[in-house]
Amino acid sequence: MGGGGFTMEPDNPALDHFLLTLLEPREPRLLFLPTASGDPREQLHRFHACYDGTGCTTTVLSLFRLNEHAVDLEELVLSQDLVYVGGGSIRNMLAIWREHGLDRLLREAYAQGTVLAGLSAGAMCWFTGGVTKSGGAPAPVRGLGLLPDSLSVHRDGEPDRLPVYREAVRTGELPPGWAADDGVGLLFEDERLVRAVSSRHGVGAARIEADGTETELEVTELPRERDPHLRPVPHDIAEFRALRRARG
Repeated sequence: MGGGGFTMEPDNPALDHFLLTLLEPREPRLLFLPTASGDPREQLHRFHACYDGTGCTTTVLSLFRLNEHAVDLEELVLSQDLVYVGGGSIRNMLAIWREHGLDRLLREAYAQGTVLAGLSAGAMCWFTGGVTKSGGAPAPVRGLGLLPDSLSVHRDGEPDRLPVYREAVRTGELPPGWAADDGVGLLFEDERLVRAVSSRHGVGAARIEADGTETELEVTELPRERDPHLRPVPHDIAEFRALRRARG
């Protein structure tokens, strides 16, 4: 996502619920990584508010609080159906991931078919690179390289990123790729773009080439209502999960 989702649009779950349509299990397992913003508790609450009650098993991995809640990272990450990464500082996030070996685990998760998603830094991290404002001024940054292209986010919300991205693509510092507005999600399968969707009207995304060519994508606007095919979680299970989180 170029921007949007429950951390930016808590009253508009269109993109977040679209992710659930990509999952096959009856009770899918969702893992949220808020590393890029320092694991703020507000993001944790918004994640649970968005996905609890949708039939999913939700877990938050706080790398800043492992001394409080020790976990087996490999077992946790590789048992998920979807990993959702929040926004913030991509440089800080990747450095922390490398320290914990999470970059390797996410590569393994991708190879086994786990759906990987995120917004802003949590979207750019899957690509070869993008444009970050982690240091203040927009600057090119490297990602994990699971997707061979590049991505620039917040095209409409932070327009100062776009000229830097165009120049980085022109000079070859970044490979050609995509620039996405807030509220736009790009869906990739086997490293190929297969669909562009949005949570709001009038936003878009473009393909940007090294020769300066820019091609706007066809974007499908999603309904704000939850997909009726998503199975709601029974009340007793919802209460049990809430109690388990409170004890944890």
